[in-house]
Amino acid sequence: MTRRGMIGKTAIAGMALLLAAAGAPASAATWPERPISLIVGFSPGGGVDVVGRLLAQKLGEALKATVVVENKAGFSGNIAAQQVKRAAADGYTLLMTPATTYSLSRKLAGPQATGYDLAADFDAVTAVGEMPLVLLAGTGVNVASMAELKTRIGGATKPMTYGSSGTGSIEHVAMEMLRLKTGLQLLHVPYKGSSPAMTDLLGGQIDLAFATAPTALANLPSGRVKAVGVASAGRSDLLPGIASFTEQGVADFAVSSLFMVLAPRGLPADRLAQLNKTLTDILRSPDVVKRLAGLGIDARTTTLPEAAARLQREIDQWGRAIEQTGISVNSN
Repeated sequence: MTRRGMIGKTAIAGMALLLAAAGAPASAATWPERPISLIVGFSPGGGVDVVGRLLAQKLGEALKATVVVENKAGFSGNIAAQQVKRAAADGYTLLMTPATTYSLSRKLAGPQATGYDLAADFDAVTAVGEMPLVLLAGTGVNVASMAELKTRIGGATKPMTYGSSGTGSIEHVAMEMLRLKTGLQLLHVPYKGSSPAMTDLLGGQIDLAFATAPTALANLPSGRVKAVGVASAGRSDLLPGIASFTEQGVADFAVSSLFMVLAPRGLPADRLAQLNKTLTDILRSPDVVKRLAGLGIDARTTTLPEAAARLQREIDQWGRAIEQTGISVNSN
């Protein structure tokens, strides 16, 4: 081939590459060009906020971009979800969510009341982690297993009480599910938050309460409460000394609070894939696994299909639980 022919062929090849680049989605080449907002529907300092800030920091470092946490507290996190639903599906607005809480709201209140549909209005980017629940008994009950609890309730002269952070909360639904599976006779005492419920459990005003792993770890050393069981599929790595309910003969009882990152529905496939891969790498790093464990969260990762399936499973699981237990926003 002549020199002129080689030059011509090279020029044609170069032009083809330029045309291909011009025709490629801009999102793949330029994103992110501006700060990404990670919306948190709860106040600064809470569990969801702390997890969100950890992910925002690591995501910003990985993408060499600014990721800003925006707290939009109110209406059990639904104000934040409404904002993300309305945002452009371009990868610049994400939602840090306790998917379990949102799944309960979806069933109890419905899309009209919450202002969004968890299944229809969001793309699942990835699961982040699960926070197992632990059933704690006060010193007045003085039991440390399901067998002991059943014996104690059987000999009680009045109904035992259990507290929760409110009607329809995960603690309320979890206990009602346990009641259905075991036949325990208990009286629900709803509180305005988990802190006052725990205060009364420690003070002996109520007998039992489900608590998150961090709350259990913080209070068990005092000796004022005992762990009856952990509501994970098997023993939790965070609480290896506490038997699961499955071990204690309660079949198919696994209850944990799931954290996920969501995006407005319709996010371009390349950006969705990039976010999933980047967050998966972050969540597998020993540093992040350790820091989440310190918050009482077992780190989780999912592919995109797994994330979508996991979100739907959460919606279905808690929807069935509400139906089976008969809990409504007006029940106690």
